[in-house]
Amino acid sequence: MYAIVEIAGHQFKVEKDQKVFVNRLATEEGKKVSFDNVLLLADGDNVTVGAPAIDGAQVSAKVLKHLKGDKVIVFKKKRRKGYRVKNGHRQSLSEIVIESIVASGAKKAAPKKETKKAEPKVEAKAAAPKVKKAEPKTEAPKAEKAAPKTAAKKATGKADDLKKVEGIGPKIASTLVEAGISTFAELAKTDAAKISEIIAGVRGNHVTDTWPAQAKLAAEGKWDELKKWQDELDGGKA
Repeated sequence: MYAIVEIAGHQFKVEKDQKVFVNRLATEEGKKVSFDNVLLLADGDNVTVGAPAIDGAQVSAKVLKHLKGDKVIVFKKKRRKGYRVKNGHRQSLSEIVIESIVASGAKKAAPKKETKKAEPKVEAKAAAPKVKKAEPKTEAPKAEKAAPKTAAKKATGKADDLKKVEGIGPKIASTLVEAGISTFAELAKTDAAKISEIIAGVRGNHVTDTWPAQAKLAAEGKWDELKKWQDELDGGKA
C-alpha cells in the first residue's frame, strides 16, 4: 500500500516504514506528525484518487532528526557588466519515517460542526436589519470612514524595512508582513525554521539561520555592528 501526500509544499510517494527527507518541519525531533492532504491511495488494484484530497485519509510519521542538505553553489554573472555574485546554500531538511497510512481519519466529524455554526447565522440576520437600518443614516458612516485611516497610519508607523536584513528581498519582506511579521523585533523572536515555512512558497534558495540574530541587532539600533557582520555573510549564511 502506498500514498501520494503533500508535505511542506511538496508531493511525495510514501509507503510504511519508508524514510523521507522533507523541508524543515516545526515539529521537534522524536515527536509524531500527521498529514491530511492525501492526494492518492493505492492498495493493490484498488486506487482512490482525491478531488483534490481524499476525505478522511491520513499519513502518520515520526520526525527522526533535523539536518541540512548538501551545499549548492549559485553563481550569477552579467556579461560585459562586471557583475558576479557567488552564493552558497544548504537547504534545511527534516528526516521522517512513515509509520502508518490509513484511508479514514478524523475529518468525518468536521461537517457536524459546520452545520451547527450555520444555524445561529440565519437567526442573527433576521433580527439584525431592524436595528442596522437606522444606524447608517447618522453616526455609522462617519465612524466607518474614519476607522480605516487611523488603522492604516498605525500599521505603517510600526513597520520596519525588513530588507535591511541580509538575504531578505522585497518578495520575502511582503510575505513576512502578510504573516504578521512586520518589525525587526517580531522577526528576532521568530525561529529560523518557522521563517523557512512561511517563505516556502517564494522561489529561490534562502538561508534563514542568521535572520533572527540580524533582526535583533537592527531592533537594538546596532547598525555598525550589523553592517560589519553582513560584510562577512555569504547570502545570509555565516
